[in-house]
Amino acid sequence: MEHRLDWTLAACARLLRPVVRLALAMGVKHPHIEELLRDLLIEEAQRSWRKQGVPNPNLSQLSVTTGLNRKAVTAKVRATTDPLPHTELSAAAKTFTLWLQMLTKDDTYRRLPITAGQDAPSFEAVARLSSRGNVHHRTILDELVRLNMVSEDEDKGVVELTTDGFVPVEDLQSMLAFLGDNGRDHLLAAVANTLGEQPRMLERAVYARGLSLEDCERIQRLVRERWTALHHELAQDMSKAVDEAPAGAKARIRVGIYTYFEDEPADRAPARPPSSESEPRP
Repeated sequence: MEHRLDWTLAACARLLRPVVRLALAMGVKHPHIEELLRDLLIEEAQRSWRKQGVPNPNLSQLSVTTGLNRKAVTAKVRATTDPLPHTELSAAAKTFTLWLQMLTKDDTYRRLPITAGQDAPSFEAVARLSSRGNVHHRTILDELVRLNMVSEDEDKGVVELTTDGFVPVEDLQSMLAFLGDNGRDHLLAAVANTLGEQPRMLERAVYARGLSLEDCERIQRLVRERWTALHHELAQDMSKAVDEAPAGAKARIRVGIYTYFEDEPADRAPARPPSSESEPRP
């Protein structure tokens, strides 16, 4: 039992180190993190009890589960606020994704008229289809232009894609939202596998040490190329599945991929052959 605690804390330290790096870079202080951690402990404890069939766990149950005193649990009277947008609900992201899908069929679609005839391809038509008519195409276009993902020629009435991925680097709030959503689901998959939950989630990586930064960059370019093709295939399949889903369907899925590399100090562990890291096994 003692070893399991040590192992778990060590794993949590590895997971939290990038979070702490982000927090320090953004000026977040210890009191902010302490309050956030307390709130999340209580929320997750409530979720855990509800999963066990206790819809309204009492203060004592929450206190024992979290290790917080009853006063701290009592002070938690509402859910944590979340000022970040929900990335999966973004009309701009949906429109951008649909536009990219069109490029796989015809590269001339990279440049579209803002409006056109009823049967002609246009940005208005793409925006209307992706947002199901709930958001005006001008609102979506203004957002994509603001994020520097689309350029607009007002004189000619045309717009053009300027990037091949929805990465809103000009918008810190959106970037933090994507970080939270993507990182959360990646960790949820890994945690579910570690806890032996079913079904097993796909969560794999390939690791190598002892190569040059140039090789790292080359490998990342390869991954980007392969991901672009897979991204289009997944987007089409998911869109079709949503359209054909029965009424009331609420399941969600996020598929992601990542690479990370750095030049480690010479005093680190010696180089070793590539290794495959797959889903945790109980």
